[in-house]
Amino acid sequence: MTLSRLEIIRPDDWHLHLRDGDALASVIGHTARQFARAIVMPNLKPPVTTVAQAEDYRRRILASLPAGSRFQPLMTLYLTETTPPAEIVRAKASDSVVAVKYYPAGATTNSQSGVRELSHVYPVLEAMEKHDLPLLLHGEVTDPDIDIFDRERVFIERHLMPLREKFPALRMVLEHITTHDAVQFVHAAPTHVAATITAHHLLLNRNALFEGGMRPHNYCAPILKRETHRAALLQAATSGDPHFFLGTDSAPHPREAKETDCGCAGLYTAHAALELYAEAFDQAGRLDKLEAFASFHGPDFYRLPRNADRIVLERTPWIVPEEYPLAGSTCKPMRAGESVAWSVVDTAIA
Repeated sequence: MTLSRLEIIRPDDWHLHLRDGDALASVIGHTARQFARAIVMPNLKPPVTTVAQAEDYRRRILASLPAGSRFQPLMTLYLTETTPPAEIVRAKASDSVVAVKYYPAGATTNSQSGVRELSHVYPVLEAMEKHDLPLLLHGEVTDPDIDIFDRERVFIERHLMPLREKFPALRMVLEHITTHDAVQFVHAAPTHVAATITAHHLLLNRNALFEGGMRPHNYCAPILKRETHRAALLQAATSGDPHFFLGTDSAPHPREAKETDCGCAGLYTAHAALELYAEAFDQAGRLDKLEAFASFHGPDFYRLPRNADRIVLERTPWIVPEEYPLAGSTCKPMRAGESVAWSVVDTAIA
């Protein structure tokens, strides 16, 4: 029997880009409509590197929410080679910062201030291990001699395995994984090592970059991989393994910043995030596993209570608009002008 209605505990998004200013105000409603909480990425200009900056950013997010929203942003610090260990102590004592984000310098949007040599931040990682503050990893190398499709695999071999040995108690999340190699590493790791998986990496393989020509709105970092890797991600997400949980990596960019000769990396998926995940799980015949992936594994890893209210999806197709407003421009979302099979129909079930 085909399931036509699905009711689950309200989910959280454990990897989200909200930007700032007018762009923040343009996109926050999409996330707040369906998620109770989200881990907010700190790669602004300038980056969010201190607790004081994170708390200021959090206030701006809360001020941008639609009236009546109870959405809660969970803040992160941007790790740099000048981050002092004392900032980790302040972060742990704060009510707002829940993790620290590692970007390899030059890997993605606004990552120029990221880490060039991991050994330079070992004192900070020691403090994070001591004070039990998770490290969120953009798991790619950026060496120009490494093929772009191999960056994640090489990062795991060259950096992540040594990190696990040197800091065995450090909680780590390998973000937006894209390869079978990452699935294997995380699956075999202890429970304090986890991974987020995006909807677009569950639904698209690298052919989506070239269907009928170049598709700049399907370009993301980490880049889409072969079908064998997409299949491994889908199997991991739908397996019920608590190592894996939802993180959209929704990343809004002005349309003109994508449709250019050096376009930005990132897909905007917040407009239909839960619906796209439902579609992926439905295609795998594992809708029964969506609630754990979306609503249980993340809170359990971050040692936060699961949400109490519920959300309802129905198998009702709808057409995604060609674009959404983004500050003074527009943003082309995933599936623009195309159909999504599921709809969120009730977001206020207590």
